[in-house]
Parts: sequence; C-alpha cells; structure tokens
Amino acid sequence: MENLIALLIAAPLLGAAVLLCGGRRLDAVGHWIGTVLAAASFVVGVVLFADMLGKDPENRAMHQFLFSWIPVGGFQADVAFQLDQLSMTFVLLITGVGSLIHVYSIGYMEHDERRRRFFGYLNLFLAAMLLLVLADNYLLLYVGWEGVGLASYLLIGFWQHKPSAATAAKKAFLVNRVGDVGLSIAIMLMFTTFGTFAFGPVLEATGEATEGKLTAIGLMLLLAACGKSAQVPLQSWLGDAMEGPTPVSALIHAATMVTAGVYLIVRSADIFNAAPDAQLVTTVVGAVTLLFGAIVGCAKDDIKKALAGSTMSQIGYMVLAAGLGPIGYVFAIMHLVTHGFFKAGLFLGAGSVMHGMNDEVDMRKYGGLRTYMPITFITFGLGYLAIIGFPGLSGFFSKDKIIEAAFAKGGTEGWILGGVALLGAAITAFYMTRVMLMTFFGEERWRNQPTASPAEPDVEPAAEHHGAAASDHVAAATGEPHPHESPRVMTIPMIVLAVGSVFAGGFFSIGDRFIHWLEPVTGHAHGHPPIGAAAVTASTVAVMVLGVGLAWLQYGRRPVPVVAPRGSLLTRAARRDLYQDDFNHVVLVRGGEHLTRSLVYVDHTLVDGVVNGTAAGMGGLSGRLRRIQNGYARSYAVSMFGGAAILIAATLLMRAV
Repeated sequence: MENLIALLIAAPLLGAAVLLCGGRRLDAVGHWIGTVLAAASFVVGVVLFADMLGKDPENRAMHQFLFSWIPVGGFQADVAFQLDQLSMTFVLLITGVGSLIHVYSIGYMEHDERRRRFFGYLNLFLAAMLLLVLADNYLLLYVGWEGVGLASYLLIGFWQHKPSAATAAKKAFLVNRVGDVGLSIAIMLMFTTFGTFAFGPVLEATGEATEGKLTAIGLMLLLAACGKSAQVPLQSWLGDAMEGPTPVSALIHAATMVTAGVYLIVRSADIFNAAPDAQLVTTVVGAVTLLFGAIVGCAKDDIKKALAGSTMSQIGYMVLAAGLGPIGYVFAIMHLVTHGFFKAGLFLGAGSVMHGMNDEVDMRKYGGLRTYMPITFITFGLGYLAIIGFPGLSGFFSKDKIIEAAFAKGGTEGWILGGVALLGAAITAFYMTRVMLMTFFGEERWRNQPTASPAEPDVEPAAEHHGAAASDHVAAATGEPHPHESPRVMTIPMIVLAVGSVFAGGFFSIGDRFIHWLEPVTGHAHGHPPIGAAAVTASTVAVMVLGVGLAWLQYGRRPVPVVAPRGSLLTRAARRDLYQDDFNHVVLVRGGEHLTRSLVYVDHTLVDGVVNGTAAGMGGLSGRLRRIQNGYARSYAVSMFGGAAILIAATLLMRAV
C-alpha cells in the first residue's frame, strides 16, 4: 500500500499539468478532467485509510521513498512521504472537501471563459497541499508550503482584470513570504542543531537540544504558521483574499490552506512540548486572533468578508488549542476537521446567494431570501448552527473541548484563556446570527435597489461574474435581482457539507474515537477544568444563547437599513479591520520608507564619501606627483643633487649624535 501514497499527489499534479499546458482544445472538458482527478486522489485516500484501519494503532504509519533529492556530502534531502494518522486526516479533508468544491465550481464557473485554467489552478493547489502534509521532512514540506502560496496567489488574483483582485493577490503573497522566512530559519536551525531536518530524527532528538534553541525554532515555526493561517500579526491578507472566486475562499481560505499553520505546530509537537515559552506565545497569538477575527466579523456587511473574519477567529481557536500542548493537540485537529465542513459549506452557501443576487455581496441589500432559496437556506443554516456551537452539531463538540482544555491549563493562565475562549463563543454566535438574519430573514431590501449602488467601505460592488446560468442573471449594474435557487451541481456539494456539519463532531466524540485515532502521533493528556466539564459546557451554551439573543434584538426586531449607520468608534474600527492595514502602513510601509531613506543617506554621505574621498585624494596626489615628471634633464639633475645633499646631511647628523 505504501506505493500508493505518491498517487495522492500525482493525480491532481497531472491534472494541473494537463489543464495548464493542454491549451484551448481542452476548454470543453477541462473542468471534468480536474474534477475526476481530484476525486481519484480522494478514492486513493479512502483505500489507504481502509488499509490503515486494519492495522494496530502503533503500526499504522507508512513511508514511501522516491529518490534522493539533494545528496551533497553530509547534507541529504530525500523526496519521501510519511502517511500516519495526522497526515491521513488532512488527506481525507483536502481531497474530500476539495472534490466537492471542484463539483460546485463546475456550475459556479460555468460561463467563465478561463474555466479550464481555474480548474488547473485548483488541481495545482491540491497537489501542493498534499505534498505539504505528506512530506516526511521539513525541507520537502517547505516545497509544498511555497507551492500552496503560489496557487493561492494565482487563485486570489484569478480575475486579475480587477485592480482589487490583483492587489489582494500581491498582498497575500507578500505577507505570506514574511511567514515563510520564519519557516526557512527554523529549518536552518534544525539542521545546525540536529544535523537533519527529517521529522523522525528531529523530533526524537529534542531532548538533546537546549531549551533556548528549541524556543527559537518554535517561535520561527509559529511565525510561519501566522502567515499561512492568518494569525496576528500576519492576518491582514485574509479579508482582501475574498476578491478571489468564492470556491477559492471555500477551499483555500476556509478548509485547507489556512489550516496549514495548525498542522505545522501539531506536527512539531515535541519541539513545542520542550519549549514552554514558545507554547505560551502560541496560546497568546491564538487567543488574540480569535477575538480579533470575531470583532471584525461583527461589523462586515460583505458576506464573504464576514465569513473571513469568522475563519480568522476559528483558526485562532485551533492555534490556542495547539499551544496548550498534549491536552489540546487532538482538539485543535478535531475542530479543524469540523470547521472544514461547516465553513466550506458556509462559503459555498454565500456563493449560492451571490449567484441568485446578481453577484451582490452586501448583506444590507439581501433580506427574506429563505423563501427563494430553500436549499441554500437550510444548508447555510445548518452550518450556522454548527459554528455557533448549537448542542448536538459538530461545532458544539469540537469548540467545547477547546474551551475545556483552555480552562484545564490551570492557574491564572487557564482562567484567562478559558474566559477569552468563552467570550469568543459569544461573539461568534452574535456575528453569525447577524449574517443569518440580514441574509435570509426580514424585509426584502433588494427590491428597487440597483446592484451598483454605493456600498459600505468594506464592500466591493458586484465583484464576481461566474454565471451558473447566463439567463438567470439580469444586468448587474441596472436590474433588480431575481433570487433563485442554484442548480444541483452547486447544491449537492452544499448538502454533503451540511451533513458533515451536523454529524461529524458527534461521530468523532463517540467513545473518544478521534482522540484514540490521533493519540499515537500527537499524544494526549486529559485536562480537568477547575469548574468541571459540565459547568464549562453549560457556560458555552449560555454565552451562545446570549450572543444569538443580542443579535436578534439588534437585527431581528429592528429594520436593517440599506445604508449602514455611522456606528460607534468600535464599529468603525472593526469596519477598518481594527486598523490593521493602517498600522501596517504606518509601521511597515512608512517605516520602511524612512529606513530606506536613512540607508540611502548613509550610503551617499558615509560610504560614497569614503570611496569618493579616497579617489579624490589619490587623484590630487597623483596630480601633484605628475608635476615632477616634466621631462627636463636639468630638473631631474637638481632633484638628484638635492636628494644626495639630504642623504649626506642626514648621515653626518647621525654620526655627530
């Protein structure tokens, strides 16, 4: 079975090569090629999963060596794969959700003339993401890490004719490169410390390294995770990334790429376990980000950007759990999987709403859509209930466990982290209820409203032009929307994801089966919250009900204005992403400009001054010496006579002394 591991990557990689190099002759069938090869990778993953279940938990890991990549003296880099319980979880998530999103994209991108290329980019992303989670060493993981960044750049900027999309793609690419520097430094530190960067030898030898060195490696890995997973302080790119087609948001920015940082931390568990300072910083980053994203999500009127803030917040929960160590690793991955179901479903639901609303993204111009789009309403609603932690649905089981683990940390730190996690749950219920009410309930605010009317500062007017059916669309700039349900090729993936949103968490929790599944890889320690697990669960449900109630009072019982009111200072700040871009501009852009000007000044005055001064001095000296060489014999005779006289005088003086 080990020989099948490479096929997981080979299938979508072949699809990317064929679709991107095959030319226009494949335009008619390119979407089917991409979808079939993505599904083929999923089938291979299921076969390997079934084989893995037939083995003892301690013997389930499989390895496949392909070839030596860089054999240079003592430096050995191999192209080899490792498939264990952790990587298998990601394989099934990536290929399963990825295949559903490919199917959805068949309808969503139906009338896009570059659809073949879009599916080629999707296949390229799947191949890179699978390489990232299947690599058996950090250097090969880095190749997949960069491949994912490239595919994300191509997909975010897929509609590069829009300046906003091109800018968003560049922003995501550059911010992620900052995080990538952290990963490259961590790999170099690993090699100088352990003499290798293979997972097994590095993680087994952590006891031989100093805590300071492991802390440095852990912090650099965390920096890399912050870039890919949009965590503070490298979170500014995620909201702008919503400029890409909605299936991109569902696949990359909800279910897979943004979880790569969580995978990196959990895969490097032994390093973080031996570096408590790095663990502490990880929990702080997760706690800050989960509140940051939740607050931003409360003020966004663009439905995709509201979900992007939610994604940032939910990934914050995962990073928080990963920073808790053995009591949180399993729950970080569990929430990652359940989040993959309900957040991908929510994004696809948002795309379905946009499809029926002339690509309008401003929720203030929605309202009352539940009667026009019943399947979208039900599937989106189930995803909504899952993410707010409604009892019995997936998010209830996974998020509740993270909150328990946070309290179980113990001491003041445990109370603070648990309190932050509870507050985040309340805000999540508020902003997601706001999204539901503004979109599917209330008056039909889209009537007699041209879709090209001025929008909120966070809303781009009529951004997407996908066309599930051209006849369904009225002229986006002038006509009134005619809401309608999406075609089956779009609704079927939404239904499947809704089923996962409902049942996945409960299925994982029966008999602690998910804990037993991952424990051989990540380890697990049972935590005991100081207030008791039942009290934590009751508190989580209570704050969820509180958040829903507050949202109902503000958006369910009052008319929603089409034009957003000015709002409080916090609301205005949240609309501007809590000034993260302003901060980056002042500190990084302006700071970089001042630093550059200072370096230019030093270069011109000091460096150039020394170089040019030396050259000028030598030029002046040579000019004066040149006057001696005038070509007259009498001048040379006088010079020789003078020199001889000086030598004689010096000799006589020395003898006299």
